[in-house]
Amino acid sequence: MRGLTDRFADVLARRLAPESPGPIAVALSGGGDSVALTLMTADWARRHQRPLAILTVDHRLNPASADWTRACGALAARLGGDFHSLAWTGDKPVTGLPAAARAARHRLLADATRGIGAGILLLGHTADDRAEGQAMRAAGSTTPDPREWSPSPAWPEGRGVFLLRPLLNLRRTELRTWLAGRGESWIEDPANGDPRFARARARLAGVAEPGSAAAEVCGLAELARQVRDDTGLSLDRDALRRAAPNAARALTGIACLCASGTTRPPRGDRLDRLVQALRGETSLVATLGGARIEADSRTVRWLREAGEIGRRGSGELDLAQGERGIWDGRFEVSAFRPVRVRPLAGRAARLSPGARAALARWPAAARGGLPATDDVTCPAVESVPGVVFRPLALPRLMAACGAVEREPI
Repeated sequence: MRGLTDRFADVLARRLAPESPGPIAVALSGGGDSVALTLMTADWARRHQRPLAILTVDHRLNPASADWTRACGALAARLGGDFHSLAWTGDKPVTGLPAAARAARHRLLADATRGIGAGILLLGHTADDRAEGQAMRAAGSTTPDPREWSPSPAWPEGRGVFLLRPLLNLRRTELRTWLAGRGESWIEDPANGDPRFARARARLAGVAEPGSAAAEVCGLAELARQVRDDTGLSLDRDALRRAAPNAARALTGIACLCASGTTRPPRGDRLDRLVQALRGETSLVATLGGARIEADSRTVRWLREAGEIGRRGSGELDLAQGERGIWDGRFEVSAFRPVRVRPLAGRAARLSPGARAALARWPAAARGGLPATDDVTCPAVESVPGVVFRPLALPRLMAACGAVEREPI
């Protein structure tokens, strides 16, 4: 068997662009897995002359957490990496604490990764984490199955950020043996042995060999590459009919999520019925998960359901000059002057004649869900002076469907 560091390097060679000048971010908790990850990543970054950023999240759930953060900072200083200490502040939930901590951790890490100009964040999940997750799901948990390469699950904080887990086929015992051979130490979090938590119970049960990693949905990336950003996300209906059923189902759910700008993908019987109908011949209009789906004989479109905007506090965005923000989970807005963004609903008649003519290309029911500035310009149909709108739906869909396979240059 090839050496541990060789297998680690193989993953990075497959996923990263060594010639990129951007920094590489690595998440360090101080545990054995993340210490091994950080040491190997530091060696790789040094060889390829890539800046290294080391990010540590203090969940503030253990009295010793501040000491753990200081230990992580000391390792970062020894390795010459830029150290960023992040903290999960505020009240903590009484129930569902592990899931809430995981979500907070992803938000903090994604925001920090973007903030330093990095697009890749390395995480220290191992084969044992996969095995424990499989055992947890068998017991009824909804914990996700980690993938080697995936977009950040935090939205919109994680836009443009990809997660790389290069240790996913390595065992904890291998990593600790390697660390001990180098004279390295690590932190043991007592929560890992606390039977109140499902992962600790799975770990204490002594999970054996992990099963294979979750298989990619066959043909999903190829199907996603056919989606267009044209008056909403659109796809030739024949492509959806020809696709494997699991790819058609996955893409339909992801497209609803991305078109609506929301964070919880639709699942269950409603999604199954929608996919079955879309793979048929009949024209239809449906709503699901905040998205409006319209299909004629040739094309399927996923649009924002205009009536849902504002129900989750997404209806208005005020930016000062020089600020950047996210409107409705679907547009990144960069302001070079003060601007307020609201839904177009009720203001379309105030658009310029040229903009109204361009707006006519959009399905009528979707027009009110487009963004508009207070001086009534609509970036979906015209340029907006002093403001840059970047649509997020299509790049988000491409990332979620696996159509981006390695670090962009």
